[in-house]
Amino acid sequence: MTLSRRDFLKTTAIVGATAAAGSLAATNARADFTALRSKRRLKILILGGTAFLGPSVIHEARARGHEITLFNRGRTNADMFPDLERLVGDRDGQLDALRGRQWDVCLDNSGYIPRMVKDSAELLAPNIGQYIFISSISVFADFSQRGLSESSPVAVITDEQIAAAKTQKDVTGENYGALKALCEQAAEKACPGRACVIRPGLIVGPMDRTDRFTYWPVRVARGGEVLAPGTPGDMTQVIDVRDLAEFVVRCCEERTMGVFNATSTAGELTMGELLDSCQRVSGSDATFTWADAAWLEKKEVAAWSDMPVWVPLTGAEAGHPFIDVSRAVKAGLRFRPISETVRGTLDWWASVPQERRDAPMKAGITAEREKELLAAWHAEHP
Repeated sequence: MTLSRRDFLKTTAIVGATAAAGSLAATNARADFTALRSKRRLKILILGGTAFLGPSVIHEARARGHEITLFNRGRTNADMFPDLERLVGDRDGQLDALRGRQWDVCLDNSGYIPRMVKDSAELLAPNIGQYIFISSISVFADFSQRGLSESSPVAVITDEQIAAAKTQKDVTGENYGALKALCEQAAEKACPGRACVIRPGLIVGPMDRTDRFTYWPVRVARGGEVLAPGTPGDMTQVIDVRDLAEFVVRCCEERTMGVFNATSTAGELTMGELLDSCQRVSGSDATFTWADAAWLEKKEVAAWSDMPVWVPLTGAEAGHPFIDVSRAVKAGLRFRPISETVRGTLDWWASVPQERRDAPMKAGITAEREKELLAAWHAEHP
């Protein structure tokens, strides 16, 4: 069974831009990545904070001089950031450690169930100045349309479906986006005028446990003939976790409120540029064989999961790589070149335990499957 884009987004979220000299060289491209000290020291509470986005936010916030408190169950990367204040509790009814404390900002990057977001936001509302909720572009109801903006309709589910989603384990590809939309509403209702909702697209880069982007730099670095999806000109959108973290901290410092789509600028990154960057940065001898969407579908090679980062530009997902992020760019979202994202990913991958690198990747196709598909493609396209 293959995963839809919605299924894969949910699955990877729960466990969880020019090419070297190419596009994304617009006014929103970053010249350097050095964090500057903030003029005002903030006390920031992070709900979660030890997986993927959390560590990047912590590194950025600490570099800028802010004070961080973590609230989590103490189960994931418990030895990370031993010098930070850590409050132990659970989103599901064990919030006592948060009572009677004051922070300038609460960053909620672990909210999936509306009632849990409601409980934490209502408890903290009297004692914080801002509630930042990390949502997802999966909230949108219809991805067949291009140019989805913050005002585009969001997905909805029935009261019975909401009631059935009691814990994170009940979140599925079918209800993930609608639940996130309800979480957004819960945050705003609890903290009216003091909520900032950030909707990332595909978050990529160092520490991504899902392999949803890592597959490409690692596969291309291995060299040889690479099966590539669609055409080199097919558009895509991603957001480097470090750029997202910088934007989050910027929103804290500037007391930015409202809703923001946060992924790379629409129409500036192609699959060809992504894979070429992987080849240049890794220095491999990789070559690319581009198989069209119809052929891949016939061979049951799924977009987004078997061929990560990519979706066909027709049909139900045609608008997925064309999300409007102009509002976030105006608010200060900046992007490093895709080559730097590739480089950071490969550097991080080289540091993970050998058994992790030897294990099958969680996204993409196996070497054996790729070999079979390439042979089939060449047999049909002599």
